[in-house]
Formats: sequence, C-alpha cells, structure tokens
Amino acid sequence: PVVIDGFISTAAAMIAVSLAPEARNYLIAAHRSQELGHQIMMDWLQLDHLLDLQMRLGEGTGAVLAISLVEAACKTLAEMATFGEAGVSDKEE
Repeated sequence: PVVIDGFISTAAAMIAVSLAPEARNYLIAAHRSQELGHQIMMDWLQLDHLLDLQMRLGEGTGAVLAISLVEAACKTLAEMATFGEAGVSDKEE
C-alpha cells in the first residue's frame, strides 16, 4: 500500500493511476488537505480520506497519524477473535 498525504503526493498518485490504473487499488488517502483543489484530486482518484484535520503542513503529518489507524484496522482484522472463537453467546440467560 501507498499512503498519500496532501497535495503533492496526491498529484503523484494521479500520475501513477494515469499510467497504471490498477495502482488505485494500493492507495490509502491519509487526510484531506486544505490546499485548493485537493478534494477535486481525491474525487478524480475516487478515494475517501481517513482524516480531515484541516492541516496544510506539507510534512506528512496526516500520513503519520493515519498509518496508526491503518495498522490498527489490519491488526483487528487479522487477530480479533470472532464471537464463536471467544465463546460469546447471543442467548439471553
């Protein structure tokens, strides 16, 4: 996966998707930048951002914060027990 964060990396992602449309499947949009035009770029990429922190720092801050969410989601998916595995019953006693 590739985490895109902000205007510049989103522009690079647009180039990548233009050259190889399947690249879109590997993109994770960290946050929606306050830079003008960023939402238009996200719409073109057909991506939803994980965070909207109203930042315009340009230093990958949104990616640093969003990657924690991505890692937590992956860990939950891979390691969380199902109700059956955890012995949880839906019966009322």
